[in-house]
Amino acid sequence: MREPLVELKTRLQEIFDLRMTGSVLSWDQSTYMPPGGAAARGRQMATVGAIAHQRLVDPAIGKLLETLEPWAAKQPYDSDDAALIRVTRREYDQAIKVPAELISELNRHIAHSYQEWAEARPANDFARVRPLLEKTLELSRRYADCFPGYESIADPLIDYSDYGMKASSVRAVFAELRARLVPLARAIAEQPPIDESVLHRRVPADRQMAFATAMVKRFGYDYERGRQDITLHPFMTKFSLGDVRITARVNEDDFSDGLFSMLHEAGHAMYEQGIRMDLEGTPLANGTSSGVHESQSRLWENLVGRSRGFWQFAFPLLRDAFGDSISGVSEEAFYRAINRVKRSLVRTEADEVTYNLHVMIRFDLELDLLEGRLAIKDLPEAWHARYQQDLGVRAPDDRDGILQDVHWYAGLIGGAFQGYTLGNIMGGQFYAAALKALPTIPDDIARGEFANLHGWMRDHIYQHGSKFTADELLMRVTGGPLSVEPYMTYLWGKYAPLYGLESREAAGARS
Repeated sequence: MREPLVELKTRLQEIFDLRMTGSVLSWDQSTYMPPGGAAARGRQMATVGAIAHQRLVDPAIGKLLETLEPWAAKQPYDSDDAALIRVTRREYDQAIKVPAELISELNRHIAHSYQEWAEARPANDFARVRPLLEKTLELSRRYADCFPGYESIADPLIDYSDYGMKASSVRAVFAELRARLVPLARAIAEQPPIDESVLHRRVPADRQMAFATAMVKRFGYDYERGRQDITLHPFMTKFSLGDVRITARVNEDDFSDGLFSMLHEAGHAMYEQGIRMDLEGTPLANGTSSGVHESQSRLWENLVGRSRGFWQFAFPLLRDAFGDSISGVSEEAFYRAINRVKRSLVRTEADEVTYNLHVMIRFDLELDLLEGRLAIKDLPEAWHARYQQDLGVRAPDDRDGILQDVHWYAGLIGGAFQGYTLGNIMGGQFYAAALKALPTIPDDIARGEFANLHGWMRDHIYQHGSKFTADELLMRVTGGPLSVEPYMTYLWGKYAPLYGLESREAAGARS
């Protein structure tokens, strides 16, 4: 099988390079490209995307897979070659159902839509992007319709990001998590609010970036294989396993915004940097799913970055870096401020307890849009109504309402947001498994040492790329399927002492 396997890998390398070229074009648009380049950039991204798609759906790849699959079936399931054939087959079968013309139209539209959003959000001008969002909804439905037989039109979009999941399974997970979160959120709401004013002291952007850079280096983000830049909505992107980049958004009047977005994106990037280099150029050289990727960004941002142990190490460094900006603030007051729970408008600034409610609102609105119960013209008011209902707050405008997230303006509607909450849940499971294997991790963190945790994640999760599905990875790493229990144990263990609450068991018995 050597010759057909070599030929398949050669073809996949070309597809990989084309996709990474598209990533370069997208990154440049989000960081340095002048607005005047938007029209040409859309055309360029459509061209590169169409060529990559054509290469993937080439019948020659289908024939190579048919030749190789009987051989691969006899190999150990976790062998690289067996996994390569398995994952390539999944991608091929998906790609051949989507017309190349639709891929081109999507790429061209997304480039244009993103540029318009980048100017519309600061101007609070939803009317400017409304027709583009209506087009995005149409394209999202057309994409889903390439996969007939679904229960919900959202299913193909969800499956693309989180293989094996569909709307009904996501709803079931969300319902269970919501039922478990509500008692904690209610108990916290009965307590006096925590003073968070320290977060709103003015800190120059260069000081913020210098401190955040030092922290992500300590985590293990490799600047020899990455860099950071400023953008409107933070993201991680990859051009190769040797070039994994992060971006940040800095707010001089709220330094927690830039700091925690950097920790978040570094978590994504360390995952990609930890993939074995010999998987480069194949479909295996990617994270396994949206949920698993978010498990790492949310883990490093929150379970590590907002932990008491981390700030025992980092607060003296923060005080030195920020100087008079945080004079008179104690470590305890700072720790409480960055972990305060409150009803808020913006998902990326939400606390750990209410964050998932933001995700659930978006997920429900996506389903309503895709399934025809909600029109784009009514979306801003539907957004405000859900925030009032679920969180008791209402944005004063669309800037912090329907315009706050880039996802619907730089991608499809459907399939993106559920990964954040799935990631929170998986992150709780993975971290619990790491602590069981290496009980000294909290002490390591308090000393500013992250190699043990980073190394454990690399050995058990990162190095495999997408060899295993999310379900398979959970079983291999934690010994069980997706479960909200470790995540809820973590939240109660952190927030009960922070807010002076009775134990979860006592609260459950009382309710």
